[in-house]
Amino acid sequence: MNGYEGNRTLRGGHIAIRSEERSLSYAQLHDRASRLAQVLAAEGLSEGDRLAIMMPNLVEFVECLASSAKLGCAALSVNFHLAPAELAYVLNDSQASMLIAHVDLKDVVAAAEPACPVIFVGDRTADGYEARLAAVSAEPVEYLWPAPWPVIYTSGTTGRPKGVVHGALASAEVLAYTQNSLTQMWGYTDQDVHLVAGPLYHGGPQGYANLTLFAGGTVVLMGKWDALDFCRLVEQYQVTTTFLTPAHFIRLLELPPQDLAEFDLTSLRHVLHAGAPCPVSVKLRMIDALPQAEIWEFYGMSEGGATRVSPEQFKERPGTVGPPWPGVELQILDPETKEVLPAGQTGLVYVKPSFGRFHYHEDEAKTHEAWIADSFTVGDIGHLDSDGWLYLTDRHVDLVIKGGVNIYPRQIEEVLHQHPQVVDCAVFGIPDERDGEHLHAVVELRPGQSQATPQELQEFCASHLDRWSCPDRFEIIDQLPRDPNGKVLKRVLRQQAWSEAGRNI
Repeated sequence: MNGYEGNRTLRGGHIAIRSEERSLSYAQLHDRASRLAQVLAAEGLSEGDRLAIMMPNLVEFVECLASSAKLGCAALSVNFHLAPAELAYVLNDSQASMLIAHVDLKDVVAAAEPACPVIFVGDRTADGYEARLAAVSAEPVEYLWPAPWPVIYTSGTTGRPKGVVHGALASAEVLAYTQNSLTQMWGYTDQDVHLVAGPLYHGGPQGYANLTLFAGGTVVLMGKWDALDFCRLVEQYQVTTTFLTPAHFIRLLELPPQDLAEFDLTSLRHVLHAGAPCPVSVKLRMIDALPQAEIWEFYGMSEGGATRVSPEQFKERPGTVGPPWPGVELQILDPETKEVLPAGQTGLVYVKPSFGRFHYHEDEAKTHEAWIADSFTVGDIGHLDSDGWLYLTDRHVDLVIKGGVNIYPRQIEEVLHQHPQVVDCAVFGIPDERDGEHLHAVVELRPGQSQATPQELQEFCASHLDRWSCPDRFEIIDQLPRDPNGKVLKRVLRQQAWSEAGRNI
């Protein structure tokens, strides 16, 4: 029997989750999640509510996920880099019933003024996480769900993230079927040791950690990415699977060969990567660097999975993200007419999922915009070859993927517009070999004797945004290009910057 409950019963003594500090068996995870479920139930949480989780990669994060599966709550993972205003938006928009956050984020949480109760991990007082767990009985609480039911906030063109709600997952049977299908598709087993190299609040790292726990394997948490630490952990725990982004590939390939040779990485059998376009040269070098591992790429998003490609298939068709997943269909539509385009022609990528529909939380307009009949798009541009294999060439939506993290340019532009010397601005991504993309800001300032410098603009953004969302480069120009209606021609600016990089994605 797969799923959290089955592994608690059949594999109670097997290590479920470990960090550098401590580890939990499946039985211990079940016990602590039961205690937390009692605490949350006493606060009024029940099936269908939303539990927000905001912390680094800690064992307690997984305890919160397991507890949500016991109560039938949706697990809402929150980026712990968010500024107070961003956190307040996500909590209010999602209608979160409870927030569990790390004590180091106490000031940010306080500034966000959440309407829901908050429990802090690491708080040593009687109101803290550990004290609350110790105060309840060890009575077991059974799992209502075979794995956590997620509500994911993803990128949007409005400057605000959108909450993706999968209606098809709103039953334990369908969720179990989905997890079983993914387990079989990727070949995960109860013998796997999975290394979480990215933040658990992100859909990819968390999704494949959950899949490992569903299958009965062991999850190893990396606190913070470091290429040498990654290699050390793979060797130390005989890691078999992991989920990475192209930015991780690049940092591993930057290691001196003699440093990489010091580690035994032969336990790695399966590496998944997604989250950003991977340069063909980087992908091929990574395949050569880990010859014993199968490096699979998939194209998917919070809204649903679409394609996958094996290393052998990629070598045969460099640049492809592969054929559709089982049960999934793809179409390329003209962005203007929405007519289906033939093979080889470029247009909007539409995905027909194998089952079910998603909707954007409390945003009927965005939901309607995403769907045509039974297929959806997130605004990516690409084409299909004659065999139906997908090649991505560009993004229609105004979105930057930096180091595998989605960033919303309009939100940055809105911050820059608050600066008294800024007339107008445009923020977009430019290709970067290390992070996939860097944020580039082109700014038009008010004429005057004293004008803001790029450093001053950087400091201004840093006071309003998390550091990852601050532009990496500022370019100050006399006048931004505009169309006859006065709208800034970001496309022109982007093409100028991209021409120097030699690629558009």
